[in-house]
Amino acid sequence: MTDPDRGQRPPNEGASTGKRKGGGSRRRGKAKRGAAPQAGAVSQALEHAANQAAATRRSDIDATDGPVRKRKKRRRNRSGHKGSEAIAAQAVEKATSDKIMTNDAPAADGRAGKKRRRSRNRRGTHVRPLAPAGAQPQAASTRQATPETAPAQPHHHPRPHHSADHHHHGGRRNPQHQAERARGASGHEQWPDDLYAALDLGTNNCRLLIAQPTRPGQFRVVDAFSRIVRLGEGLAANGRLSAEAMDRAVEALRVCAGKLAGRQIRRMRLIATEACRAAENGEEFLARVTVETGLELEIINRETEARLAVSGCSSLVGREARSVVLFDIGGGSSEIAVIRIGENRSSRLANHITHWTSLPVGVVTLSERHGGKDVTPVVFEAMIQEVQGMLERFDCPPAFGSNAGDDGFHLIGTSGTVTTLAGVHLDLPRYDRRKVDGLWLSDAEVSAMQAKLLSWDYAGRAANPCIGPDRADLVLAGCAILEAIRRRWPSSRMRVADRGLREGLLTDMMADDGVWRRGRPRRPHKER
Repeated sequence: MTDPDRGQRPPNEGASTGKRKGGGSRRRGKAKRGAAPQAGAVSQALEHAANQAAATRRSDIDATDGPVRKRKKRRRNRSGHKGSEAIAAQAVEKATSDKIMTNDAPAADGRAGKKRRRSRNRRGTHVRPLAPAGAQPQAASTRQATPETAPAQPHHHPRPHHSADHHHHGGRRNPQHQAERARGASGHEQWPDDLYAALDLGTNNCRLLIAQPTRPGQFRVVDAFSRIVRLGEGLAANGRLSAEAMDRAVEALRVCAGKLAGRQIRRMRLIATEACRAAENGEEFLARVTVETGLELEIINRETEARLAVSGCSSLVGREARSVVLFDIGGGSSEIAVIRIGENRSSRLANHITHWTSLPVGVVTLSERHGGKDVTPVVFEAMIQEVQGMLERFDCPPAFGSNAGDDGFHLIGTSGTVTTLAGVHLDLPRYDRRKVDGLWLSDAEVSAMQAKLLSWDYAGRAANPCIGPDRADLVLAGCAILEAIRRRWPSSRMRVADRGLREGLLTDMMADDGVWRRGRPRRPHKER
């Protein structure tokens, strides 16, 4: 082994001349001689300079913001900061260590105070200032624990176990927080927690939606139900609802009644359309529904049905559209509305309807007359001709831009036929509303999908996941109605809408109650 004291010595200004803990030098021999007198002189000079600089600063600060400075000092003392003696001792020792590291002698004319003032917010580049003698090692942690400097800790509130809160607010975990977040700058609640319900009993389907209003013109679906009941089965031949069809509808309505009873609904509207409207025993059937399920359904007329279909699809009509033909191919009837949009667009698209009609034909009635399972091109063309004859009796001028192929005109289809075509076009392994609703289809794509479905037999249509056995005998009848509409109003594009009467009912009820009005109280709902 070699003696570390032997050999060459590092230079005085080298890296090893830094200050060691306790104020000593890293040099082992000669540096200790005379260290104590030098440290004492430096301390006295620095203390004198610091006192002069502090007095100067106090006089200047007291002249400008003396009361503010005093309040801050009192606040620091109350919050558990170090005492004045400990602060002064730490400042003197920090200055002493800085002077020894740089081998500079302190100046007695106040320049040391100016240098400290310039660099008091700077951190040391090599070492941290040492704690003064006698200071408690917990002083820093004590300061961090004060309310003014302690970081905010997340508060873990226990989750409430009241099932009523989840029940009334659609299963949300913190309804109070959601309500506070929903309040706008004006202080009113923009996203009310009231629930609205809409039920549509049609010729082929029974559908229910329960929703909560959100942004202006929009709502969030809380619960939904849909089932094919074929209430209008045999209606075209007999003029009455069959017992089997009524049983299927009542069973589906029981499910809807259970969903409605499980929530607090502010307002609901339950409607029945063409099947109950055209059947001789339609009123009798609705009385049975009230007795067995407790639901009171109303039969709406054709004009109301057309306006509701337009209201449900209003968000799919862009600002660039100047004219639109919207159609809803149902099970027993098909509603068509011609919409002309001027410069002053109303918040309700139904106000822009110029002409409308309701054809007494739907996918169920048309397939029963022509056969829905084995559909040849000849049968398909016969279906189209029948619907075209009905459209010829509709007195309506051509839609603006429809003949010229203007981009300001397009079709909107809201029915199971149109959504089925979109699902087949996308080749979906399973029907997905999020991908279908709002989809644009060109004229060539619609023609290709119709030809593709016409080339399949009944088994092939039933095997497709977007059609299934429930619609396999109805989809070509819907395509025939769609083709007749396209021939009457040619368009280069068509938009698909997976929405309809239920969305129109919800939109109208929420708008009537004023849930989207900014800064205005909502109208109280009157029980009918």
